[in-house]
Amino acid sequence: MPHDNAMTGGGLNEPIGMHDFAERLPGVIFQFHRDPTGHMHFPYLAGSGTSLPGIDRHALSQDARHMLDRLDAEDHPRVMAAIERSARWRIPIATKFRIRLSGRRYRWVALRAQPEDSATGVLWHGLMIDITEQMAEEARLRKLSDTDDLTGLANRRRLMSRLDEEIARSNRHGSPLSLMLIDLDHFKRVNDTWGHLQGDQVLAEFATLCHDLLREEDVIGRLGGEEFAVVLPLTPLVASGPLAERLRSEIAEYDFGISSGQLTASIGLAEYRLGEPRDALIERADRSLYAAKRQGRNRVVS
Repeated sequence: MPHDNAMTGGGLNEPIGMHDFAERLPGVIFQFHRDPTGHMHFPYLAGSGTSLPGIDRHALSQDARHMLDRLDAEDHPRVMAAIERSARWRIPIATKFRIRLSGRRYRWVALRAQPEDSATGVLWHGLMIDITEQMAEEARLRKLSDTDDLTGLANRRRLMSRLDEEIARSNRHGSPLSLMLIDLDHFKRVNDTWGHLQGDQVLAEFATLCHDLLREEDVIGRLGGEEFAVVLPLTPLVASGPLAERLRSEIAEYDFGISSGQLTASIGLAEYRLGEPRDALIERADRSLYAAKRQGRNRVVS
């Protein structure tokens, strides 16, 4: 079968040159050059991804800053450090970053590049691909793994992870930390009287109420059933008490779509003691919670 340097195009037997082939690739293939003074530019860019906002072939052929300056502020130092490491040790670059668009929009880009010596510095041959949809899907899956399906709050796994983080910070800096455990009183009666669908709606509205009343830095999660917990960073017991009392009062007065006053909560509080295990903190808060129930429910005990 005859063979030449052409490739097939729209039809199976229509020839297409390497340049046209490169232009149709879903991404960007490039050469990236840095000279000894630190000046960087893209001698070559091709591919359908060159239509991404922030990629101007002519401008980038003169100065790479036209794209580098549009990197997200959080990503910029990491990308520049990757370039520096690659240039120094002649190791490949493998990273991802966000390119800012107009407003708050951005696109995620994955970059892979291989360096080599050139007569005037370092030359990389590489590929960039738009991975915005992939990153959005990964974020969605992470949220699902960390989130309670019914209430949208943190699930038990995520809550314990955050509690561990705050305990580590408290031990490191000596900062206060409190834990609040919440149990909805006689919730079985809600399900038995109004049905499980209404019970689920009550739990969802309870989650929204708590989210609105608690501070931005507080982390509330569902432990299971009608049991919830709130991690209160940088908060001593003397400050967590009034916050818990306000939450208890609002729950008792809130209209959940069932008879007025039919839903109340018992709340137990404990402040972290430096160096104690996580389970010891949870146990002390749990003892406070059950003390609140023994004393008649609809109250805060610490």
